[in-house]
Amino acid sequence: MDIGKFITFEGIEGVGKSTNIGHFVAALEDAGHKVLVTREPGGTPIAERVRSLVAEHGDEVIPDVAELLLIFAARAIHVENLIRPALQAGTWVICDRFTDSSRAYQGGGRGIPQADIDLLASWVQSDIEPDLTILLDAPVEVGMARAGNRGDPDRFESERMDFFDRVRATYLELAANHPDRFVVIDAAGNLAQVQEAVDTVAQELISNFN
Repeated sequence: MDIGKFITFEGIEGVGKSTNIGHFVAALEDAGHKVLVTREPGGTPIAERVRSLVAEHGDEVIPDVAELLLIFAARAIHVENLIRPALQAGTWVICDRFTDSSRAYQGGGRGIPQADIDLLASWVQSDIEPDLTILLDAPVEVGMARAGNRGDPDRFESERMDFFDRVRATYLELAANHPDRFVVIDAAGNLAQVQEAVDTVAQELISNFN
């Protein structure tokens, strides 16, 4: 059986990852592919418990290094218990965030050295790397205005604008450094325009692997 494809969606808050993942998945399923949708941090029961720890507002401060280690602990569980078995079974896995989020948020946003993040990635992921990463990009002001309509912000959404400026800049730097893996889509426009761009990527992917 062929190994499934691993596709990740990335971007700051408010760029419409969840909505556009649904559109992307529908195109893959229409082409006959078995698809699993998951997210990070999270994806399995234990990893979702870790997600709650790092996302919720608590009485105790979570140091930046502890935040990074918790996220990678959840990622280790996610990779071994869900992602790897699904790929080996021939399922296409679509993940809302993966290690590029750590590079952008904990690296760019928090200032943790990228070499430290890459070391953890090599331990936790081994041979698991995205075949394609779709970066939904929008100015920070646009993304945060949209995110503000979703209800009470979590611990990450409560960060200052300059934090998200650094996160976005890191994402764009990653995309520039890995053009063979990243596709950048302008997510600042209306939903129909963004979904048209997402559909174009999906059809190219289907054509390449069918």
